Amino acid sequence: MYRDNERHRLFTRRAAVLGGVQLAAAAMLAGRMYQIQVVDSDRYKMLAEDNRINMRLVAPARGRILDRFSSPLAVNRESYRVLLIAEQAGDVGRTLDMLDRVIGITEDERSRVLREVRRRRGFVPVTVREGLDWHEVAKIEVNAPDLPGIAIDADLVRDYPHSIKSVHVLGYVAAVSETELGDDPLLQLPGFRIGKDGIEKTRDLALRGKAGASQVEVNALGRVIREVGRVEGVPGNDVRLTIDIALQTFAQDRLGRHQSASAVLMGVESGEVLAMASTPAYEPNQFVRGLSADTWRSVVSDPMTPLLNRCLSGLYAPGSTFKLAVALAALNARRAWPGQRVFCKGFMELGEAQFHCWNKHGHGWLDMEGAIERSCDIYFYELARKVGIDRIAETALQLGLGTKMLDDLPGEQEGLIPTPEWKLASIGTRWQGGETLITGIGQGFVLATPLQLAVMTARIASGRAVVPKLVIEGGSAAEPPPEPRFPALGIREAALKSVRRGMNAVANNERGTAYRYAIRDPALALAGKTGTSQVVKISRSERGTRVLKNHERPWRERDHALFVAYAPLEKPRYAISVVVEHGGAGSSVAAPIARDILLEAQRRDPLGADAGDRLTWVEAAPGQG
Repeated sequence: MYRDNERHRLFTRRAAVLGGVQLAAAAMLAGRMYQIQVVDSDRYKMLAEDNRINMRLVAPARGRILDRFSSPLAVNRESYRVLLIAEQAGDVGRTLDMLDRVIGITEDERSRVLREVRRRRGFVPVTVREGLDWHEVAKIEVNAPDLPGIAIDADLVRDYPHSIKSVHVLGYVAAVSETELGDDPLLQLPGFRIGKDGIEKTRDLALRGKAGASQVEVNALGRVIREVGRVEGVPGNDVRLTIDIALQTFAQDRLGRHQSASAVLMGVESGEVLAMASTPAYEPNQFVRGLSADTWRSVVSDPMTPLLNRCLSGLYAPGSTFKLAVALAALNARRAWPGQRVFCKGFMELGEAQFHCWNKHGHGWLDMEGAIERSCDIYFYELARKVGIDRIAETALQLGLGTKMLDDLPGEQEGLIPTPEWKLASIGTRWQGGETLITGIGQGFVLATPLQLAVMTARIASGRAVVPKLVIEGGSAAEPPPEPRFPALGIREAALKSVRRGMNAVANNERGTAYRYAIRDPALALAGKTGTSQVVKISRSERGTRVLKNHERPWRERDHALFVAYAPLEKPRYAISVVVEHGGAGSSVAAPIARDILLEAQRRDPLGADAGDRLTWVEAAPGQG
């Protein structure tokens, strides 16, 4: 009896404990349910809504790039692409076979689509091809019943209306690479493109704009049911350039007769770059669509380097165009005067070395104006010896040589103005007297870009420290911003006038090296300086034998042809530099190009005529010049 009572009490205690535990658990469960359904109901309702509604970014329209008169250089055009939705297609291979019969599918496209289909969910569209023309779209739509899972989608793509004519200024856009992915969520969007070169690259952030958003309802698998809301993105800012596309096209076409050449045309007072032409060039619209690996390799391995903007990245010995800097250095330091005469017998000696003039018979007695007019090497050997390398370097830097000048484009080279300190630090040997003489005619170590040569010419013409400009900030084509007033160059006006007289004689005196290609209209006449830059050094052993003429050598061993000029003579408005790689003599190859471009610029006069008047004039006289 006692044991039965004891077992009963033990059972009762255990039942009570178990009941208490169950009651506590039920209370906790009820409390938790209350917290979830009442206290935190708003939070969980929001989470459930987030699972149902997805927010997706919408890429904005990229800003346009315009020329100085607001003519479009880079725009967005509607493009069509064909998509494949695997779950609707069923047999993907069969659908691709059918599509191949309609528009033709390459093996690369087919393998890429199959790879993407395996990686993605069946309801996610896969792009088969972009950039369809209207004829292809129509063929797909007509055959739609036989193409299950195939859909046409419209999109905006970058387009360059002038193609290769302005590519080295504009650059191009292309898909974002893995190394370029950053914090901007726009970069994560499939098919989003960013600037890779030129203005497209340096102004990329301004051109991108701000993303919009699309609210879509999805099911548990992530499939889109419907769009419930949409906020369009903010288009990117337009960028207006100083370039005149009519002159840019003219310059590019004019250079196109040569394998490799460049030209820079700029305003003497404003520094605005009106044309920056470089050839060979490349097709930017191909880069937008995307290049195959083979095509990309062929472009980057092309020995003519079409991707290179020679105006900024091409480094050349300036040849006799550098004699202008040497003359200014001597005159400004009062180590020479305009009437000082030097006798040229065809060569001069320095120690045991002989330094020859391009005219082996010599020029006889010449003053400074005559030496510039006839480009006498002996005169400038003597001038360089008198003034010294340090003053030459100082003046060259004042003229804009050896300095990066333009922040608006990538890839600009600094050039080189050599000094004894530079040579000792870079090469480890002392400066020699003969190197001063060679520098005096623009050979040796000295290197410059075509842009720097144009800036040098503008500074000589204006007497001011002109800085090149490519982007117009503010203003409009109807109301351009006021021209900047650059500080004085720091070179005596008397020295500048003497050099200008020599440049005038180069083109407008019968003995001048560019007289044959002068502008005969006095109101449009130019002043300039020819230059020929040696590519292959003539050895001492070759001097006693017949040296091959320039046109007889292999193309890559021929001299570079250079010419710098400004126009008109009174109140100069335009400055230009032209470099033709392996072109031969600057007087016969580069000078006529510069003459034609300067003549066209003055006829159009983009720096002087009102935009409306200019457009009317061009329509009235297309192709003139």
